Amino acid sequence: MGNWRDGRGTLTIPAGVGDGGVDPEAGREVALEIAASYGARRRGLLGRDGIDGALLITPCGSVHTFRMRFAIDVAYLDRELRVLDVHTLRPGRLPLPRLRARHVLEAEAGAMAGWGVRVGTRVAVRAAG
Repeated sequence: MGNWRDGRGTLTIPAGVGDGGVDPEAGREVALEIAASYGARRRGLLGRDGIDGALLITPCGSVHTFRMRFAIDVAYLDRELRVLDVHTLRPGRLPLPRLRARHVLEAEAGAMAGWGVRVGTRVAVRAAG
């Protein structure tokens, strides 16, 4: 759950509301980019016109949307990958940091609601390779 490297992977979101555990067989899988190095975390989604899937920024407790070209959904995750908060941010915003957040998921605005990502959900991350 912690020593990721820049690259690709899969985000699994549980299918139903329950104890927050993730059953990969019953969940939704989403293409994932992982930004773990300083440069990749700093770059994030800047300069892009969209993203297919989601971006995991780790470690990370806060983000901004200055110079972004599109609105994004942001989910703040704790150490166990449980969702602490979810917001949709328009370009040019600087939300308050989340104190217990250790990772941040970003996706195009509206995607997370469609995937079922909400406060209390525990997601799973699998790095490719």
